[in-house]
Amino acid sequence: MDLLDLTDQHILITGGCGAIGRVVIRELAEHGATVSVNDVLPKTQAQQILADAEISSSHVFYYQADVTQPEEVARLWQQVEKQSGAPTIVCCHAGITDAYPIQNYPLESFDALFKVNVRSAFLVAQYASQRWIEGKAAGHLLFTSSWVQDVPWPEITPYTATKAGLKALMRGFARELAPYGIRANAIAPGIVAVGLAKQQWDTDPGYRQRAEKAIPLAYLQPPETIAHTFLFLCSRMASYMTGSVMLVDGGCSLYPMDDSQES
Repeated sequence: MDLLDLTDQHILITGGCGAIGRVVIRELAEHGATVSVNDVLPKTQAQQILADAEISSSHVFYYQADVTQPEEVARLWQQVEKQSGAPTIVCCHAGITDAYPIQNYPLESFDALFKVNVRSAFLVAQYASQRWIEGKAAGHLLFTSSWVQDVPWPEITPYTATKAGLKALMRGFARELAPYGIRANAIAPGIVAVGLAKQQWDTDPGYRQRAEKAIPLAYLQPPETIAHTFLFLCSRMASYMTGSVMLVDGGCSLYPMDDSQES
């Protein structure tokens, strides 16, 4: 038996067109999964992004929906189910970040973070759980958290709060839904070599100095390492896991260090 064979899995992932999501989708599809990809982008734009990421599987389908809205979540599920059947695994991956000193953090940015990072994950996980319970089907919820769920990091405090909230949500879903055969776990990456972190690493010497001190392995996290963690958690090898956080952060959480601390 190939424990990494996902041919019997139908995986729905929100925020799939992002830099990390694209790598995750490719990995899951290469191991046989049917992958339903959600994002807010128009279909033509999203399909081009996926094609540019060398995702060419005939079992990858894209669906545009704003999953911060309950009616959009319901519509997304109905479209996905009509095309490929009900998902067996739902990855609540959609998320955004922003950076400001905490004393100057704009309220509109704070609200946007919680809307996308926490509200969307709750709505999607809740709807999936309702459908699985209704159909007497087991299911698996995966949440994308971060190492900063437990570690303060300058200028992204609202973001860290959203990730701490996701950890709490995941554990709540795991605890309450275990009797229905529904599991929930989370993935907590470190400082990944994409997006805002990569931009700051390349352009902000102060950020880079702080980040280099914070990563014991001394280099930014390749997104492929996150995809491999998704692969493991979607596979048979993780079948007895629920309520767990897979911390894959290059050691960032071992000894948080910022500019105020000695090296």
